[in-house]
Amino acid sequence: MNKKSSTKDLGLSSNERLYLKNISNFKPKKYQNFKPKGLKIYTFHAGFKNKLDDLLLIIFDNPVNFSCVYSKTSMPSAPIIWGKQHSRKSLRAIVVNSGNANAHTGSQGIKIINEYVDFLSKKINCKKNQVLVSSTGVIGEIFDPKIIIRQLAKIENKLQTKLFEAAKAIMTTDTYPKISVMNVTINKTSFKIYGIAKGSGMIHPNMGTMLAYIFIDLDLPKNILNKLLNSSLDKTFNSISTDGDMSTSDTLALFSSGTTKINLKVKKNYQKLNTSLSKLMRDLSLKIVRDGEGISKLIKVNVLNCKSIRQSKKVGFSIINSPLVKTAISGQDANWGRVIAAIGKSEEKINQNKIKIYFGKNLLCKNGSIYKNINYNKVNKYMKNKTIEISVILQTGKKSHTVYGNDLTNEYIRINAYYRS
Repeated sequence: MNKKSSTKDLGLSSNERLYLKNISNFKPKKYQNFKPKGLKIYTFHAGFKNKLDDLLLIIFDNPVNFSCVYSKTSMPSAPIIWGKQHSRKSLRAIVVNSGNANAHTGSQGIKIINEYVDFLSKKINCKKNQVLVSSTGVIGEIFDPKIIIRQLAKIENKLQTKLFEAAKAIMTTDTYPKISVMNVTINKTSFKIYGIAKGSGMIHPNMGTMLAYIFIDLDLPKNILNKLLNSSLDKTFNSISTDGDMSTSDTLALFSSGTTKINLKVKKNYQKLNTSLSKLMRDLSLKIVRDGEGISKLIKVNVLNCKSIRQSKKVGFSIINSPLVKTAISGQDANWGRVIAAIGKSEEKINQNKIKIYFGKNLLCKNGSIYKNINYNKVNKYMKNKTIEISVILQTGKKSHTVYGNDLTNEYIRINAYYRS
């Protein structure tokens, strides 16, 4: 099979083929969709893909406060480099293309961004640093910025669209759009928190872990947005992994897109807002895991009674990212020995003779050896579930953490073997 090396030839035909063929077990039956207030959404088919929309533009009615975190990869994409070079207090627009990551493209990648951002900033009368850019798709391919500019030039005659179409336009190997909407009331003031995300492969935490854009329909200062985002990050987007591979392009941004104000100096008001945002972030992050490439099962790993959160997370990710654990779950095999091996490779100091391992409510390992009273009929029946929960009790302390991942299937190999084909 001949490999195609240019984005023009590639056209992400493989992504579209995979999108059509690969149907997730966790695809939502219904989608929340609406046209948000305070911003305009446009989607376009620029040509990164053969048929589907592949360019998203969001224009805020007025400059908005925001908070943003990027992947800590040492190989960042041009949009991340560009974003860090342009410090800003507020935003007027977001531009996201899917189908080309604009990553490992050297100085040319930065020039590409400068060209289309310069065009957009003049068109909507804002500063260049008031535009947030993201790209996702194939790494290492240069593209002509005119394919974006030609679409941005059409916005006067372009119909606005809704949240569902925005989520679709940023997909690559995703099998379904990822949307989350929450209605919140604080002191009789009602507002929405909503967001979209993309991601199914190359997902591993160290924020961000994909692309995600979340909007709070309130007028909030930047310092509050920073506090809200970071307080929920560790237990949501930083607790998921599909394959242990951190992307070059990951971005998570939180926007204050409304004009209504609430008194957050009242502790219970802030706590309710923080709790609501955390629920939405968790929902979006789990949608990403449930859409892992080729996934047949969601895996939840609880690591309990640890000496620290760091130890709990380290052990949890060692388990969730183990190919041997993943394939066992895919084969509906409660192979707790592979869990023990994964704990060991974390290199944490743990007394193996104190470890307990549960699959669901089924105790399989106790005090360093197999549990003698295993009900194999119950275990085998449990392993047929779409969600498998593994609980590991280390007995090294009192801290606990939960991480989420998925199994490893033949479909994952197919998708990634032919991603550029």
